Amino acid sequence: MKIHWVGLIIMAVLCIAMDVYICRRLSRNGYRWMMRFNALLATLTAVLVIAIGVLPLSSASTTNSTFVASQYMLYTFFAILVPKALGLLVYGIGRAIKSRWASVCAFVVAALVFGVMWWGVIVTPGKIDVQEVELEFDRLPDAFDGYRIVQWSDAHLGTYNGRTAIVEKQIKTINDLHPDMICFTGDLVSRETNEALPYRDILSTLHAPDGVFSVLGNHDYDNYVQWDDEMSKMADRKALCDLQTGMGWRLLNDDYTLIKRGDDQVVLIGTENFGDRPGEKRGSLVKAYNGLRDNKFKIQLQHNPYAWRANTLTNSNIDLMLAGHTHAWQLMIDLGFWRWSPASLRYPEWGGAYNEGDRWLYVNIGTGMVGPPMRIGATPEITVITLKKKK
Repeated sequence: MKIHWVGLIIMAVLCIAMDVYICRRLSRNGYRWMMRFNALLATLTAVLVIAIGVLPLSSASTTNSTFVASQYMLYTFFAILVPKALGLLVYGIGRAIKSRWASVCAFVVAALVFGVMWWGVIVTPGKIDVQEVELEFDRLPDAFDGYRIVQWSDAHLGTYNGRTAIVEKQIKTINDLHPDMICFTGDLVSRETNEALPYRDILSTLHAPDGVFSVLGNHDYDNYVQWDDEMSKMADRKALCDLQTGMGWRLLNDDYTLIKRGDDQVVLIGTENFGDRPGEKRGSLVKAYNGLRDNKFKIQLQHNPYAWRANTLTNSNIDLMLAGHTHAWQLMIDLGFWRWSPASLRYPEWGGAYNEGDRWLYVNIGTGMVGPPMRIGATPEITVITLKKKK
């Protein structure tokens, strides 16, 4: 995570302007105690801006505890700024329409937004949303009718800073679903391998009859840390790969395996991250499996859903791709019949099931967090995908 001084200065100026206006209005209306409270919040935001600006957050020497603390500090900054800004907006509209309830409405809106933002930090990350999905295919072998895959994604284990309770709950949930196969679609860590070490024993308990399979996500390539040299960076990436294989997982880095049921089989293909940013198009379907248009039923594990339209649909006849990456931007509105996330502004396929004819993509919105340590509406997801033979 790199903090830019220009952005911090802009935010600081905005905060100062808002706080001066708020203090003047409160003082003019005789709310001296509220004015002092707002001044205290203004001082806190100033301290947070300075602290975030001086921390060497991109350095490999920065401990995960420091990095996580910086995320909470930055979030606290915005959890003060955003409610104030929205409260002022409501107040301005109220004044414009000459409503005598302008101040009350502004306070209520600010308080609600503040509460929702901290609910997303304190409560939602500890919850689990088990999504059960049935997908039908013409080409599915008969022996795999009813085959159950659990998909888990974007753990970002550094988020929890060594606290194991949430991860234990997630792993127990996965095992209790009794899947035939477990697939992890990348981003085990946020910055470096050390983040995963406190969870090694817990993750090793994942089990399914046909195995646990994984691919790497963009954060698993050590690109979010400034390393002393390329050798150190490569060594850390190898350590993460070795960690996964040491836990009994099968890491499919541009590789494939066959899952068999009697005389029937499906091909499970894993490709390295193929993203929408420069330098992220690592995965090679051709390298992973050379029969991309054969008649076998094929499942692809790929971290970034961008690859589905950019690569998979055009260069193969893969039946199902499982992806993650988006987190639904950790902000989602779900009314049951309608879901929306700001992630949709960037990713046409940002969460859930999508199809082109008889070919399917499922995007899991993940369990962990990166950047802001919150999930507002975007409850951590574990997906159970049941494959069905189309009648």
